[in-house]
Amino acid sequence: MEPLAPTGDRRRANASLVVGGALVGLVVVAALVSFVWTPYDPTRVDPAARLLTPGADHWLGTDKFGRDVVSQLMVGARTTLFVGIVAVGVAAVVGTPLGVLAGMAPRWLGELLMRLNDLLLAFPALLLAIMFGAVFGASTLTAMVAIGIATVPSFARLARSGTLQVMSTEYVLAARSAGRTPPAVAGRHVLPNIAGLVIVQASVSFAIAVLAEAALSFLGFGTRPPTPSWGRMLQESQELLFTAPRLALWPGLAIALAVLGFNLLGDGLRDHLDPRLQDRR
Repeated sequence: MEPLAPTGDRRRANASLVVGGALVGLVVVAALVSFVWTPYDPTRVDPAARLLTPGADHWLGTDKFGRDVVSQLMVGARTTLFVGIVAVGVAAVVGTPLGVLAGMAPRWLGELLMRLNDLLLAFPALLLAIMFGAVFGASTLTAMVAIGIATVPSFARLARSGTLQVMSTEYVLAARSAGRTPPAVAGRHVLPNIAGLVIVQASVSFAIAVLAEAALSFLGFGTRPPTPSWGRMLQESQELLFTAPRLALWPGLAIALAVLGFNLLGDGLRDHLDPRLQDRR
């Protein structure tokens, strides 16, 4: 019998899951509410209201163009989640089947696929997105596709590792001996057993996508104006860093909390789905 996981480990896992879920939920709620309500039009320029300090009318003040900061943060959450969902979706849809194929294929084919995967891994997400922006023009779609492609190797490597472990089990050997085809084995045995790994990787990759989108918007290769973006809010506030530092504080805090939330959520899911941290009865 395997020893039970220490109570402290389970509590830390639950705490990470709860705190991470709460932070991610806060971002999701802000994004969903922004579809039906924002305090002000986030793209409306009002020179008479520029650089207002926080108050009853503008809870977090206004920027140098007179736009409401709260409204921009809410719509920026929508942009950030949209980019993350599409980027992680592209990476998971392409990378997971590729990793499963590499794990189930003959050794030489699997090694070839992984070496090609390593070539793509040599291109950082930010660099690839800048290249795409220079060639195809800066846009949200370009950033999403570039970040997704750059994240494919992570999913492929993880899926291959999990597939190799599943393929060595006795029930898979029995299924193959019974004449099940490789697609049937993949759908019936491999994918359900590596789903937890993919979910955890998706959560962590979402945090990376949030950072990448913010960095691209800051550099001018991400979401184009007038669509609000946390990264561009930082870029627009840098010239007022010493006179109105709050304009950099709020989007920076939003990015930090979103990334922290997805990382904690990934850690909590990993510990929750790890059978070694579950009670054995």
